[in-house]
Amino acid sequence: MTDKKTFTLDVPGAVLTYDVREPATPTDEPPLLLIGLPMGAEGFATLSSHFTDRTVVTYDPRGIERSTRETSADLPGVPDFADDVHRIIETVGGGPVDLFGSSGGGVVSLDLAARYPEDVRTVVAHEPPLPTVLPDRDAMVAAMRDIYDTYQAKGSGPAMAKFIALVMAEGELTADYAERPAPDPAMFGLPTEDDGSRDDLLLGATIQTIPLFEAAYETLRTGAPRVVIGVSTDSDQGMAGRSATAAAALLGTEPVVFPGGHGGFSGGEYGQPADKPVEFAAKLREVLTS
Repeated sequence: MTDKKTFTLDVPGAVLTYDVREPATPTDEPPLLLIGLPMGAEGFATLSSHFTDRTVVTYDPRGIERSTRETSADLPGVPDFADDVHRIIETVGGGPVDLFGSSGGGVVSLDLAARYPEDVRTVVAHEPPLPTVLPDRDAMVAAMRDIYDTYQAKGSGPAMAKFIALVMAEGELTADYAERPAPDPAMFGLPTEDDGSRDDLLLGATIQTIPLFEAAYETLRTGAPRVVIGVSTDSDQGMAGRSATAAAALLGTEPVVFPGGHGGFSGGEYGQPADKPVEFAAKLREVLTS
């Protein structure tokens, strides 16, 4: 595995922490950026280890893990995260780079590709949650709004329980989904008591901004860079998987199928069982070189 060097970058309203892994042998391949949201760089440790033949860059989004955010700043939206990635690309030498975006990182990658096309050669947006492309959009937005309201009223445990239940739901939501009885946080090993904090970026910011985001599909369909939408075999009926299929259709393409689930590249970085990182990395390499 290549050595990892860690840096920080001051940006408006935040200080970003990012990691650079250089290959042992120089290569002509562009750097590969791996981004998530709300997941930070740690979640890509295993996937990075499968690309030791090229420079790999990972980072923690503002307000996530090692990256800080000014509490007085406005809650960040998708364009803010995309601007941050753009700044990191400039800092590591400029584009074009290859970019893999997972989940919310996939949403950010679509915005980056539309607004900074010179930054990227190939963008792989893996299961980006995009409620605006779904037939049950209204029910999905209502469910996410309910998660935010629950967070503000009762704290992270009850809100995260609802979020996990929503992520696990398969197929279209019914119109009254948000009115269902709330799941017990203890079922997911979550706290039931409210600790009073309200600084969780997922529950306080992205749960509000991502549901209403609409990518510039016409721009992405007709111009550069190359945009690939990914979906996984074990999660294609979840909200993010269904979003991926619908977004690919808007781009006039078919989604590329990856092995495993929504985090198919995971090697158990956050204590969860490993998914299918070897197979996932092989598929990603195939997509990037095709």
